[in-house]
Amino acid sequence: MASEWVPPLLNSPEEEASYFVSRLADRRFITYYGDNDNRRPWYTAAERLGELGLPAVPLLFARLNTTDEYEQMLVLYALQLATQDPQLMVRTRGDYVQLKVVLDPAYNAENVATAQQWWQQHEQQLTR
Repeated sequence: MASEWVPPLLNSPEEEASYFVSRLADRRFITYYGDNDNRRPWYTAAERLGELGLPAVPLLFARLNTTDEYEQMLVLYALQLATQDPQLMVRTRGDYVQLKVVLDPAYNAENVATAQQWWQQHEQQLTR
């Protein structure tokens, strides 16, 4: 379960976001769901960052240019999820990081360009 991965003493969404960003590169930090015929990975850190939303977004953008393609793939996936936070979407007028293909490192460069364009358009809304 994803809850097994959470340290007990996180006191704020920002601390939780920082913890999960630090775990994105860890290839063991996943669980699986589905039956034996359709087993799928659950990328625990990326999913939790997506749930956290706005507090995770600046930290994710700080990791966007990592040289680890696996970590970058998960940063991008988490950004797509986190930028759909309703509080953030009010500020961005419904715009979020919309990636055409996720969870495939072959698309990292294209997805980084998409995310950077979103950041350039909306960075001001995040700092208000």
